Amino acid sequence: MTTPVDPAETATTSAGQDSHASSPSPTGGAEAAGRRGWVGQLLRWGAIGLSVVLLGTLGYLWWDSRLPSSYSVMDMGYADYGGGAVPVGGHQHAGGTSVASLTGPAGPAAVTVSLTARKEAFTLASGERVDGFTLNHSSPGPEITATVGDIVQVELVNESVPDGVALHWHGVRVPNAEDGVAGVTQDAVPVGGRHTYRFRVSDAGTFWYHSHQVSHEQVKEGLFGALVVLPSRDSVPGVVAQVHTYDGRRTVQGATGSRHVSAPSGVPTRVRVVNTDSGPLRVAVAGAPYRVLAVDGHDLHEPGEVSSRVVVVAAGGRVDLSVTPPPAGAGAVRVDLGAGLSLVVGPPGAEAPTADTAAAPLDLLAYGTPAPVDLDTSHVDRDFTLTIDRWPGFVDGRPGLFWTMNGHLYPDVPMFMVRQGDVVRMTITNDSGEVHPMHLHGHVALVLSRDGVAASGSPWWTDSLDVDEGETFVVAFRADNPGIWMDHCHNLPHAADGMVAHLAYEGYSTPYVIGGQADNEPE
Repeated sequence: MTTPVDPAETATTSAGQDSHASSPSPTGGAEAAGRRGWVGQLLRWGAIGLSVVLLGTLGYLWWDSRLPSSYSVMDMGYADYGGGAVPVGGHQHAGGTSVASLTGPAGPAAVTVSLTARKEAFTLASGERVDGFTLNHSSPGPEITATVGDIVQVELVNESVPDGVALHWHGVRVPNAEDGVAGVTQDAVPVGGRHTYRFRVSDAGTFWYHSHQVSHEQVKEGLFGALVVLPSRDSVPGVVAQVHTYDGRRTVQGATGSRHVSAPSGVPTRVRVVNTDSGPLRVAVAGAPYRVLAVDGHDLHEPGEVSSRVVVVAAGGRVDLSVTPPPAGAGAVRVDLGAGLSLVVGPPGAEAPTADTAAAPLDLLAYGTPAPVDLDTSHVDRDFTLTIDRWPGFVDGRPGLFWTMNGHLYPDVPMFMVRQGDVVRMTITNDSGEVHPMHLHGHVALVLSRDGVAASGSPWWTDSLDVDEGETFVVAFRADNPGIWMDHCHNLPHAADGMVAHLAYEGYSTPYVIGGQADNEPE
């Protein structure tokens, strides 16, 4: 007799048999658990080891980036000879001719000025109060006017600027000892100290002077002024328009808002625009066409009339504009300087139209007409490359995203080595994501091309050149002013973060140091 089997019981038994068959033995489970434990431990130890290596590397980079309390620019970075002659024994860090001996000429000075630097509150020409720095109780400081060939003598007295002060003559080709860079060409002048600058002015044009000690603070807070060099004693100086931002207020000649400049109808007026801020300045003109007479103190050849274009002035740069007020009764010319700031040039009471500040920029590469230059660039003695970028790293122990020059962080930056008389070509490429106004001290460079397009207009000589993101400029100059010269970004906070290189003449060195007893801090 067959006994029926309950299906549920069969299923349960089968399931139980299957479960029993697939269960590991006690010994096998322990082995698997042991393997998993060892793998976990290996992973943990690997992570710990990797962390130690990473932290050790970061610690080394931090430690290695720290700057000593005193160091010479002669010991910074690496020597780049640009494919030219290398002296026997390579780069000499000391010895040779001291830059301290490269002083200005003797003889009576045609222009003598005394400037006293103070830390104090002052009142802008438009009435606002500012807490900053002054020269002779004002900011901007006194305007200095000279004529080509004059010897200029300036006595700088530091009454109360606690970090010390030094004055750089921006765009003026002075002897190296007169360049005014703390830690490179002199020591900062301490409180109670004084320093005398002497130099002969050889180029007519618009220039300016400013502190080159803790410059990213001292210039911003008021230590600067204009220097105008006229071609002859009977030259008409025109109107100086120094643009500067104090505590978020953009000013021209120390005043906010719109300023009227009295000028007769139909007569050209020269407006000398100086950008003393750290970013580019867009200048727009309305009411009449205008001409760009000069850039960075050097006249352009046959500049044509311009309408519906703005002029972009690099930080530290200058442009001289010629504006002609329309016939009597037809209004005035507005020179718009941005942020609600403008000059109205014309007869008293004349109104000027609003300028189009969003217009396309004037291309100086093709403006004006060609002319011969006293610089043969068909053969060069040095051919340098300067590539600007931005990378994470440490500078003086500070972590961050810093500017690099040829892939190097400060102070491991290039020292461009030249000999007197060399013709030098430099290719500047900007891959950093921001515009950089590059300023070479003691020299003036000729723009040859931008992004592979050759210059086709007037010779464009510059000492403060905006190189925008993605742009490549090729410039050339003659090495005709021996010494040790700064080559840096004139966005001064960028320079303070290490965007600084140097041009060094073979056989010259500096006795001055960054830091040291004088607490020299040029940027």
